[in-house]
Amino acid sequence: MAEPIHAYAIKSAGGAFERFDYDPGPLGDDRVEVAVKYCGICHSDYSMARNVWGFTHYPLVAGHEVVGVVTQVGSAVKSLKPGQTVGLGWYSGSCLGCGQCMAGDHNLCQSVEPTIIGRHGGFADRVRCQAAWAVPLPDGVDQAKAGPLFCGGITVFNPLVQFDVRPTDRVGVIGIGGLGHLALQFLRAWGCEVAAFTSSDSKREEAMKLGAHHVINSRDDAQLAAARSSFDLILNTVDASMNWQLYIDCLAPRGRLHTVGAVGEPVSLAAFPMIGGQKSFSGSPLGSPATTAKMLAFAARHKIAPVVEMFPMAKINEAFAHFEAGKARYRIVLANE
Repeated sequence: MAEPIHAYAIKSAGGAFERFDYDPGPLGDDRVEVAVKYCGICHSDYSMARNVWGFTHYPLVAGHEVVGVVTQVGSAVKSLKPGQTVGLGWYSGSCLGCGQCMAGDHNLCQSVEPTIIGRHGGFADRVRCQAAWAVPLPDGVDQAKAGPLFCGGITVFNPLVQFDVRPTDRVGVIGIGGLGHLALQFLRAWGCEVAAFTSSDSKREEAMKLGAHHVINSRDDAQLAAARSSFDLILNTVDASMNWQLYIDCLAPRGRLHTVGAVGEPVSLAAFPMIGGQKSFSGSPLGSPATTAKMLAFAARHKIAPVVEMFPMAKINEAFAHFEAGKARYRIVLANE
C-alpha cells in the first residue's frame, strides 16, 4: 500500500473543502509523483467544485495549477529525476501514440487525461501525472507565482503560436481578469499593438500597466465604431455571452476572433461579414507540453508573471470564498506549509 496522499476534497456541489486522505496505489511506469508546493485556484476548479458542467464526481480533489518537486518516478521515466521542480496544468496524460501526440499536439489527443476529471488533483500534499505532462520550471520563473502559468498562461499563449501571430499585428483582448491580464503581458512582449476591451473604466489604468497600448470600453458605441476593421486578432478570455457581431466588425480582413473563454451559450454569427472579409471564429484548449515549455522560457525572458494573492493551503475555504466573491486580483495561489 502506498503512503496516503493528504488532500482537501469537496463532497457535494454546495459543500466546503474537507480533509481527505486517499491511497494513490502503485506508481505507474510512465508516471511521476510530485510534492505540491503551490497550487493556483482556477475558474475551472470552481466549475468542477460546483458541478457547473454537470459531470463532476464527488469527492473531488480539484487543483490543476501545480508547482512542486518530483519525489518519485516510474520505472519507464527517463526525462525527470527526483528533486526537479516541475509544473502541472489541466492535462495530466495523453496516449503518446496517436497522430496528434506524434505531431506534438498532445493537448488535442482524443484520449487526453484531465488532471481533475476522474482523478484527484493538486489541492493536496502530492499529486501524480504522466511524466510528459510534468514540465520543468526554468530559472527566472518565481515558483510561488508560476502555478497559474500552467493553465491561464498557456491558454492565452498557445494561440500566439498556433496562429503565427506577428509582432506587427494589432490584437485586442476581451476581459481583464485571470486570463486577460496574462494575455496583455504576453502580447506586449510579443511586439504586438495591444488593445484591452473592458466593460469597466475602472480597469483602464491597470490594463495599461499590464501592457495595453489602448483601452476600449466595450459598452461605448463610439469607441467600438472607431475600432471597426482594425484588429488582426481578438482574443476572448471571458465565459460570458456577448454581442459577437460587434467584435467581428472590429476585425480587419482575414482577422480572427478566437475564444479561450468557455462560453456556455451558442455563438451566433452572420455569414456575410465573415465571407466578405474572409474572417474566422475559432477556439482552442491549453497547449502541449512543448508549447508550455516555450511559454515558460518566454515568461522568464520577459519577466512575465501572474498577479497573485497567496493563501495557506489550510485556508482553502477562505481562499475559495474570496474567489467566488469575485475579489481575486488576479489569481489565487495556495501554498503548502
